[in-house]
Amino acid sequence: MSLNKPARAGAVLLAACAGVAFAAVPASAVLPDGPALARNVTKKVTVDGINRHLVALQRLADRNGGTRAVGTPGFEQSVDYVAAKLTAAGYDVTTPTFTYPVQVTDAATAKVGAKTVAALPMEFSPQTPVGGITAALVAVPQDATPGCEASDFAGLPVAGSIALIRRGGCTFGTKQANAAAAGAVAVLVANNVDGPLSGVTLGDPGLVPTGGVSKADGDALFATPGATATVDLRFHVDERPARNVVAQTKTGRKDNVVMAGAHLDSVEEGPGINDNGSGSAALLETALQLGGSPKVNNTVRFAWWGAEELGLVGSTKYVQSLTFDQQLDIALYLNFDMIASPNAGYFVYDGDDSDATGAGEGPYGSAQIEAAFAGFLGSQGVETEGTDFSGRSDYGEFIANGIPAGGLFTGAEGVKTAAQAAKWGGQAGVAYDKCYHAKCDNLGNLDRTALDRNADAIAWVTASYAISTEEINGVAPKTAKAKQAKAAQRTAAIEKAERRAFTAPEVVHGVTA
Repeated sequence: MSLNKPARAGAVLLAACAGVAFAAVPASAVLPDGPALARNVTKKVTVDGINRHLVALQRLADRNGGTRAVGTPGFEQSVDYVAAKLTAAGYDVTTPTFTYPVQVTDAATAKVGAKTVAALPMEFSPQTPVGGITAALVAVPQDATPGCEASDFAGLPVAGSIALIRRGGCTFGTKQANAAAAGAVAVLVANNVDGPLSGVTLGDPGLVPTGGVSKADGDALFATPGATATVDLRFHVDERPARNVVAQTKTGRKDNVVMAGAHLDSVEEGPGINDNGSGSAALLETALQLGGSPKVNNTVRFAWWGAEELGLVGSTKYVQSLTFDQQLDIALYLNFDMIASPNAGYFVYDGDDSDATGAGEGPYGSAQIEAAFAGFLGSQGVETEGTDFSGRSDYGEFIANGIPAGGLFTGAEGVKTAAQAAKWGGQAGVAYDKCYHAKCDNLGNLDRTALDRNADAIAWVTASYAISTEEINGVAPKTAKAKQAKAAQRTAAIEKAERRAFTAPEVVHGVTA
């Protein structure tokens, strides 16, 4: 999951690591009424099958420096693994190439007195002049939402200063915009978990140079408020190639495509087994169990995106590469990004904006998609909560072009509240995924009960829409129309035969009467 927008808190916790045990209910015993295809595919998608793909992704990272980040052999081998599986299953498979911008750092430091720390420029950050910007360091108070409101800067000598803000509570873009509005000439954001703050973005072009520092370095800087600091953030941008994986069934209407996607790349810091091996593996197993030539009314197109962690690049460029008519062929888009967080929540994208939070409702049909996921999980005894279309994952460009979207999410760096822990169990005050964007996002960083249940929801909803998207766009199953046409043809043939029998001369022993 990309860091260009904040995750919203809230959900059902089903984390074994939190000390709460949940037994997965066999899907075959509790599936709701629905298409036979949905029932069959859901039964066949198992957590064991998904786990085999996750083991593969872990091993591909292990043999390639512990990462599957785009631009590394680990990512390229992940693409080859997924593409080979889909080809063997009979799909039409392509690995279209796109280019993504790489910010190559030329200077990345913050110096206070004799101490110099790494300060990594965020994507979309303006650059400092050569030699950097020198000003007083002003620490913004570290509350639950540091730097997220203009009032956080009230009474502070921010004008002409370098603002030091702790990560958390809102987007990096919001923090730097509020600091700039208060008069800051540069911003440093200190990580709130161990490790460097790298591979992150402001989401939109920034107003002042903004860099990220590690938690430890941030702690040291917070201990020196008012000191003179020099921030030097300079870089240049290269364009480099990467690949998506796109696989399409050979059956179904090509002008009413059900599309589902998950990003395949990790961050540089780790193997990305929850983010987003979990979504990628569950989607792959769903595709394999559906098969390349299923008996469907609508074509199903699966995608595994590259460079999501660098700003949703692969999915964005894919949608932008389509003509308007090709975009019209896509009935809907389903997105799966982090579906097995160890302190898991059950989030469904808020297609109807019933939560009245953030970006608002999705294009028409998004509310129906939300209801489909919430309804299935509800049938399994799992209550869901909404999560905003905040722009942090690959649905973004689909929504921007009017394509209805939805999907599942189990939480990232957001912290579970006491009320949520009381309602669903788990650990209050702990992140949904404490290893988010970290080295420890490995095979041990998963809630397999959440993975199992979410995978069932993915299989059920995807296969159901493969049969009919009528609730989304009014397009009835083609087979129903064909049956009606055949019935009409049969009726016409019978009527014609009856007319012939009524008007034909009677024949007796071969002689016309």
